[in-house]
Amino acid sequence: MLLGPPGTGKTHLGIALGIRACLAGQRVIFKTATEWVALLADAQRQGHLDDELRRLERIPLLICDEVGYIPFDPQAANLMFMLVSRRYERASLIVTSNKPFSAWARFSATTPSRSRWSTASSTTPT
Repeated sequence: MLLGPPGTGKTHLGIALGIRACLAGQRVIFKTATEWVALLADAQRQGHLDDELRRLERIPLLICDEVGYIPFDPQAANLMFMLVSRRYERASLIVTSNKPFSAWARFSATTPSRSRWSTASSTTPT
């Protein structure tokens, strides 16, 4: 997790780590949190969410950039939770966010009325 205010280099560090992993022969996928949700929502609409999550489990490193900018609805928060939980102890995940870790409890997908996973649509490094 790379946490900090905007403009402190979180995205830059995430990209640098991704490049180093690629140079070491590892496969890496970089997307903003919004892009990850869109990918997973599309797979869910097509009835292939489990297949997509399984495919992503085989990628050694995923980078999820910009968590914490625009609120997610409960379905989007649940998709992000599924992505993170499926990778737990299986593969690496780098997350960048402008929210302190102490604020993440309110992003829970299990309490839809309080769900506030967030992201930005821009892929400009922070």
